[in-house]
Amino acid sequence: MPFPFVGSEALTAGLLNRYQLSTRYHMLHRDVYVLRGAELKPIDKAVAAWLWSGRRAVAAGLSAAALHGSKWIDAELPAELNHSSRHKTNGIVLHSDRLADDEVCVVRGIRTTTPARTAFDLGRRRGRTTAVVRVDALLQACDLKLADVQALIDAHRGMRGLVQLREVLDLADAGAESPQETRLRLLYTQAGMRPSQTQIEVFDHGLQVGRIDMGWPEWKVGVQYDGIQHWTDPRQRTKDIDQAAEYRALGWRIVRVGADLLRHRQGTIIARTRAALRAAGAPY
Repeated sequence: MPFPFVGSEALTAGLLNRYQLSTRYHMLHRDVYVLRGAELKPIDKAVAAWLWSGRRAVAAGLSAAALHGSKWIDAELPAELNHSSRHKTNGIVLHSDRLADDEVCVVRGIRTTTPARTAFDLGRRRGRTTAVVRVDALLQACDLKLADVQALIDAHRGMRGLVQLREVLDLADAGAESPQETRLRLLYTQAGMRPSQTQIEVFDHGLQVGRIDMGWPEWKVGVQYDGIQHWTDPRQRTKDIDQAAEYRALGWRIVRVGADLLRHRQGTIIARTRAALRAAGAPY
């Protein structure tokens, strides 16, 4: 039984005895157990919290995002429920928002805020960059339509955080495949150079050469964010070198960005990209 489960139910069903329960499993919440020593993912925490509520609560916030398939959620963060219970417990954040029937769906048998309502909630939280990262992740993970989030803004006028949420929706992009790509896109946007397209597929005589993270295909200028695997995996590095040569042969100018550049030398990124765009004839 590696997944979160209700201890009393497992005992009643004869799936294990009290000795096994106490020695092999860890009680995460009242009567909710997980395998001892297991590394819990956000989705595991979401399930465990829901079981703690007696299966009555609605998974919300980051727990809802995890159930909808969002990646890049910090596993150290607590689970989140929309629940009227006054009995708080460690590791669970309780919300008491009123949810309309069409703001709740069922995922894996768990009542969960819809993708639109989840984006509505996460996009209003303090920290615009983090909010955009989380909405981007939802766009990547599921069939979220920004128009549905906008409809919730119209239906909940006066709620806190709507000014930021409107900005987040304007900045969001389904093409971000990592938080760093989101942060890089926001850096360009802040500099007045928002990429006109993300995940640009490049072909040569009908064969795909590769896919560029973001850029301006009208000027054949692209930007690639290189994660750690691009430097530590020899096969990936060889592929990158070959791909770079193919891009050049097709007339593309590629700006490569790593973690150090994005963290400490943002001005260098803007200068290099602006130079590439100007060399291509773009009015930047």
